[in-house]
Amino acid sequence: MGGAGGRALRLFPFAFGKRSGLRARLGGAAPAPGSRCPAGGRREAGGGRGQAGGRRGARGSRTAQRWDFSAREESGAGARPGRGSADSGAAGAGGGGGGEAAGTQEAGESRSRPASMGRLAPRPLLLALLGLALCRGRVVRVPSGSLVRVVGTELVIPCNVSDYDGPSEQNFDWSFSSSGSSFVELASTWEAGFPAQPYRERLQRGEILLRRTANDGVELHIKNVQPSDQGHYKCSTPSTDATVQGNYEDIVQVKVLADALQVGAGAPPEPGLSLRLGEPFELRCSASTASPLHTHLALLWELQRGTARRSVLALTHEGRFRPGPGYEQRYRVGDVRLDTVGADGYRLSVARALAADQGSYRCVVSEWIGEQGSWQEIQEKAVDVATVLIQPTVLRVAVARNVSVAEGKGLDLTCNITTDRADDVRPEVTWYFSRTPDGTWPGAPVLARLDRDSLVHSSPHVALSHVDARSYHLLVRDVSKENSGYYFCHVALWAPGHNRSWHKVAEARSAPASVDVTWLEPDYQVYLNASKVPEFSDDLTELECRIVDMKSLQASVRFTVSWYYRVNRRSDDLVASELLAVMNGDWTLKYGDRSKQRAQDGDFIFSKERTDTFSFRIQRTTEEDRGSYYCAVSAWTKQRNDSWVKSKDVFSKPVNIFWASEDSVLVVKARQPKPFFAAGNTFEMTCKVSSKNIKSPRYSVLITAEKPVGDLSSPNETKYIISLDQDSVVKLENWTDASRVDGVVLEKVQEDEFRYRMYQTQVSDAGLYRCVVTAWSPVRGSLWREAATSLSNPIEIDFQTAGPIFNASVHSDTPSVIRGDLIKLFCIIAVEGGALDPDDMAFDVSWFAVHSFGLDKAPVLLSSLDRKGIVTTAERDRKSELSLERVGVLEFLLRVHGSEDQDFGNYYCSVTPWVRSPTGSWQKEAEIYSKPIFVTVKMDVLNAFKYPLLIGVGLSTVIGLLSCLIGYCSSHWCCKKEVQETRRERRRLMSMEMD
Repeated sequence: MGGAGGRALRLFPFAFGKRSGLRARLGGAAPAPGSRCPAGGRREAGGGRGQAGGRRGARGSRTAQRWDFSAREESGAGARPGRGSADSGAAGAGGGGGGEAAGTQEAGESRSRPASMGRLAPRPLLLALLGLALCRGRVVRVPSGSLVRVVGTELVIPCNVSDYDGPSEQNFDWSFSSSGSSFVELASTWEAGFPAQPYRERLQRGEILLRRTANDGVELHIKNVQPSDQGHYKCSTPSTDATVQGNYEDIVQVKVLADALQVGAGAPPEPGLSLRLGEPFELRCSASTASPLHTHLALLWELQRGTARRSVLALTHEGRFRPGPGYEQRYRVGDVRLDTVGADGYRLSVARALAADQGSYRCVVSEWIGEQGSWQEIQEKAVDVATVLIQPTVLRVAVARNVSVAEGKGLDLTCNITTDRADDVRPEVTWYFSRTPDGTWPGAPVLARLDRDSLVHSSPHVALSHVDARSYHLLVRDVSKENSGYYFCHVALWAPGHNRSWHKVAEARSAPASVDVTWLEPDYQVYLNASKVPEFSDDLTELECRIVDMKSLQASVRFTVSWYYRVNRRSDDLVASELLAVMNGDWTLKYGDRSKQRAQDGDFIFSKERTDTFSFRIQRTTEEDRGSYYCAVSAWTKQRNDSWVKSKDVFSKPVNIFWASEDSVLVVKARQPKPFFAAGNTFEMTCKVSSKNIKSPRYSVLITAEKPVGDLSSPNETKYIISLDQDSVVKLENWTDASRVDGVVLEKVQEDEFRYRMYQTQVSDAGLYRCVVTAWSPVRGSLWREAATSLSNPIEIDFQTAGPIFNASVHSDTPSVIRGDLIKLFCIIAVEGGALDPDDMAFDVSWFAVHSFGLDKAPVLLSSLDRKGIVTTAERDRKSELSLERVGVLEFLLRVHGSEDQDFGNYYCSVTPWVRSPTGSWQKEAEIYSKPIFVTVKMDVLNAFKYPLLIGVGLSTVIGLLSCLIGYCSSHWCCKKEVQETRRERRRLMSMEMD
């Protein structure tokens, strides 16, 4: 089989056995109408429309079960017999009297059925599974309870199906019965010839139609319902399921009532009602019903403006009032009410009309009935009551257009109101002020306001009064320039409403009134004078800005000043002025970017000496301050709120600050009074200073020394020895010879001459000596400014001696050692030239090491021994220890005890010889360095691996013995099994001959 029927055969092959036997096994009859889970019998269902093709021949005697399954079984899915054949074996949802016919047909079919489709064997498990499957199936639903409609209205009955198999789009058949027993075909979604003859004409006229709402839903529409349409309507669905399950139809009862609802407008009707804003109005309509059933009425007032309708107020069928959107607040305050008048009258009352209340009003009445706990609207009628026209209130406001008033006088403005309202309306008057004539209102500030209760709200200098019934007077006292502008008068009319409320019926604003406040501005001149002009840099500059020729000044005027600077240009190019400082009307001083830092440092001083005089002082005038200066004096007028407004600015003529500047010149000459001397004598050098274009100079001197060109110990190194500042304070700079702390002297001989002396000169003092002189110029207070710096010519100290020559070398008997051994390093000094007594020689010896294979790292000081025999050893983070000693007259020994791997590297020594001169003083010779020697530290392999090997062998032995012990114990106690030997039966083989 194909289609749904084939699926049923594959899933449940026993479904095609004899139905009588199956029904007997299940122990029940056909499913009841509307049942979702059949009690017993199960029906096979074909797929598609082919199952119902042969039902036309026996239309008069057919029942609710009209599906033909024999064609499905004989011809396969989709087979459909001719219309002349009778329905045979139709059994479906809500089965009835067709059960016996179905049983007979099935008996006939069983004779021609193949053996594989035979009788089902009684199996309890399969019967239980079949019972569970029968609890799920198709469900057809129509509205529960009964539907009530009124003659002439439209009847709509929805029907839907769920839990079905087959295609998603289902078909529906509708039948009608006036008594509920015999149904007549009404309409179908898939068979045009389905309806009975009495309904075909109504279907063609469109009075009866089916409208599909979804694939599984449809609606039956009957327009202009008549009393003959009262009865039972059945909705059924042809089966597309693999097996017949659930219910395939559902029935709903429809009751048709006569039209007993009467709706009318209030008497007498008012088709047109003209009102003013704020006036009350009432509208009435009547509604009654004579229905035999217990029905309720619901009433709704609607307002139509153009094509839009809006709900005003409704009385529901449950007796509740429901205001429409936008009427909630008006309903709560009682402005909009709905009352009953008499037995059938309804009155809509509006306490105050608004502009939104204009339009056409109609009364909509609907009739409701309660069925089984739910409400149904059975009909609705509407009647037009009246058209309300709201007339706007005429309101005009006028003030004087152009007004001129002198400063300090009073401003008088009158607001005149014109309106057509003569009832009890109250005005609210508000005066606004704006700087521009355009409508910046309502953002403009409010000057004064008179509310509808005649209460005035204003500031102390503004008064608002009521002159007569339609005139309001504004008075602004003591006007000033800030009162010049545009004045507006805004009027709003308020009418009394319900419950002591007020509502606005009209508002208007006057044209702007231009007010010009004239005043006498102060007349004065400004003069700028330079009381102190600088001649040099760092001199004082003082400027005075004076106010002269003051006329027509008032007591409420004060003056402030602004200072400006402009750079002088030789060309005619315009240069923008820079603001130095500005004083506001409240005496606050603000600095410009150019002067802010210098004013904070006290270099710029701005002050007010007298009422008419302002001063500007530059404590230290620099070359960048040269240029033009001018001041601007501002007149400020005091306002009514104690604020100050600038009224006038007057600028002075510029004053030029300039002086001819020349470069500072400073010359220093050094000389040596005694050109030749020997070591141990006193060295003396004088420095003579001369300067030009430096104001009141003072000098500071620094003595420097440079090594001669041939000295390779520290070439091009400049050493600062001693200095003397401009206040004659002497300071030792980098003089590090502790034995000659008092050996250098620097003194001031004259104002421009300085003398340097060095006592007990050493050979190491050889070099070039200079005087570095700095000229200082005084500034205000105790400060000094550096004016110029110059360097003198060099004076050389050169000792012509034929003393001994010293050399140093490093020797070691153990350049390669094993870690932990002792390292010995000898520093040997060799003396060439004249023989010296050992008591006349002393040495400073230092040892250094570079711990790398090359000399690419910085040397590390290890230990040192000075000429007095004091040993100094540097701190180290190693376990090895150092010792340094003098083992001979010219030999020094360095020992490294307990050497480590990190002690390898290049070692060398530095020697500073000291020689005693014939005068008995010690002379320090140049420092000498030896060549480096490389020391290696090796590792003792035997000692390094001795203990690890012993430990490894011991651990391996212990682990092996422990493994053997664990294995032995496991085999004897943990894994022991008793093996029972299976006895074999001894049987002799039977000979083949005997077999």
